[in-house]
Amino acid sequence: MTIHPRVAEVTARIRARSEKSRSRYLDRVAAASKAGVRRAGLACGNLAHGFAACGVDDKAALKGDVVPNLGIITAYNDMLSAHQPYETYPELIRQAAREAGGVAQVAGGVPAMCDGVTQGQTGMELSLFSRDAIAMAAAIGMSHNMFDASVYLGICDKIVPGLMIAALSFGHIPSVFVPAGPMTTGLPNGEKARIRQLYAEGKVGRAELLEAESASYHGPGTCTFYGTANTNQMMMEIMGLHIPGASFVNPNTPLRDALTKAATKRALAITALGNEFTPIGELVDERVIVNGVVGLHATGGSTNHTLHLVAMAKAAGIQLTWDDFSDLSDVVPLLTRVYPNGLADVNHFHAAGGMAFLIRELLEAGYLHEDVKTVWGQGLAAYTTEPKLEEAGAVVWRDGPRESLDEKVLAPVAKAFQPTGGLKLLSGNLGRAVIKISAVKPDRHVIEAPAKVFDAQDQLLAAFKAGELTGDFVAVIRFQGPRANGMPELHKLTPTLGILQDRGHRVALLTDGRMSGASGKVPAAIHVTPEALDGGPIARIRDGDMIRVDAVSGRFDVLVDPAEFAARPAAIRREEEDEVYGMGRELFEMFRQRAGAADLGAGVF
Repeated sequence: MTIHPRVAEVTARIRARSEKSRSRYLDRVAAASKAGVRRAGLACGNLAHGFAACGVDDKAALKGDVVPNLGIITAYNDMLSAHQPYETYPELIRQAAREAGGVAQVAGGVPAMCDGVTQGQTGMELSLFSRDAIAMAAAIGMSHNMFDASVYLGICDKIVPGLMIAALSFGHIPSVFVPAGPMTTGLPNGEKARIRQLYAEGKVGRAELLEAESASYHGPGTCTFYGTANTNQMMMEIMGLHIPGASFVNPNTPLRDALTKAATKRALAITALGNEFTPIGELVDERVIVNGVVGLHATGGSTNHTLHLVAMAKAAGIQLTWDDFSDLSDVVPLLTRVYPNGLADVNHFHAAGGMAFLIRELLEAGYLHEDVKTVWGQGLAAYTTEPKLEEAGAVVWRDGPRESLDEKVLAPVAKAFQPTGGLKLLSGNLGRAVIKISAVKPDRHVIEAPAKVFDAQDQLLAAFKAGELTGDFVAVIRFQGPRANGMPELHKLTPTLGILQDRGHRVALLTDGRMSGASGKVPAAIHVTPEALDGGPIARIRDGDMIRVDAVSGRFDVLVDPAEFAARPAAIRREEEDEVYGMGRELFEMFRQRAGAADLGAGVF
């Protein structure tokens, strides 16, 4: 398989850019690996505490240094539908570990918040920084030095990136990510969106809205639209951190349980006590990161990963930039149509051929690096297989489909839905931003209209209800960056802006915040950096200024005399006490003060 020249070029420049930071990281991994099984370094009192609650057999096994111990980091809670299935995983993993001659312990739990619950609410201001809190919480669990390998139980928006950052900070330890799968299909996503829009227009009531939402989000598992959570699962598989075919098998099925057991046994097999030692810090290299970006583009995945992948790469000493995203997007074709980029959900995608078909197509066309390490072994080609359950209950892997079973949902490269991934980098006199256009109609890829400036999404919604939003405009929502308020997703804007667009108005969003990871049909220039609180140019935009958002040329600009614009004072955020305190926001003040820019991952590390 010959790698595509652009993919090779981007990979090479990431490697060159990261040479020093990556080398320092690998030196730390090598030093930690050389120390050997960590329990051997514990004093007797330390070790006694570490296995005090274990059963007799497990305790006896852990007294020596020859039986591998698996650390479980779990993001279980039963409020998140995606994470509720994890309740039973620890016992399943312990049983599988014993069958393989090992031991497993829950090393720690991490918080997991559901953006679907907090979107549009005050609690959403904790969401982005929960990623970094999760990384720290996982590190606390792993800090006991009791483990030869680890498994990470997490699925949703910030949980997987946070767990990845933690796993890479313990880069000398092999790590396997274990998903729980999507919920079964409920109310079609298109119908859900229609009801939401009718509610925003006042044409249906709250009872009808709740009925529709409950029919969409109706059981255990990940929400079935292709937002950040399911993008996480795609990326973990295409980066070789799941076992093959694990991403989109529904919860509470025999195959799901069999895959969890198989992941456990594989994690034990790749410890330093065996012959396939695969520390995650060596596994995740520049090629693996590029494979993740390629998967993001090929599936029209969440824009949130323009933040998360940068932060995850940094944790491995790899310097990934938005320019890398943009250059790869220019050549990687879009191969899926999953809501909001189409009407199908992830179950339909999985049935049409799923990850095995997608990876095969991308490999054969040269868009993915095949010669990478994975938790399954050397080479990504193993991920073109898919798991099947034998009558005896064992799981086996067979060749995945060579043809899509529904080309309206999952297309081969030769019949790609569009030649580019749909994610564009925007640059101009307003700084830098990203825009996702895979679900935006071509006639909306360029919007030039006067600005309507707001400091919060609720201000825009109030203006809409008052009938003040008429004609074409670019909605500028500022003071929504990581340092201002934690960069919550501005999800409540989606139905309103969609209504205005459907009425024939040419509208767009420009913000230093985040829009829904699922994105949608309204063009949105998001993650604008520098943010307004840092005196970014977005803070100098005034009502009526002409704004041009051009996803074709990759520019966004305010069309004001440069001298006049530069001379304007930046708007000052009028921070009220009720915008800082409450819902735990005061506890995250140190995160806001330390947060990096969006194009650097918007993190605190």
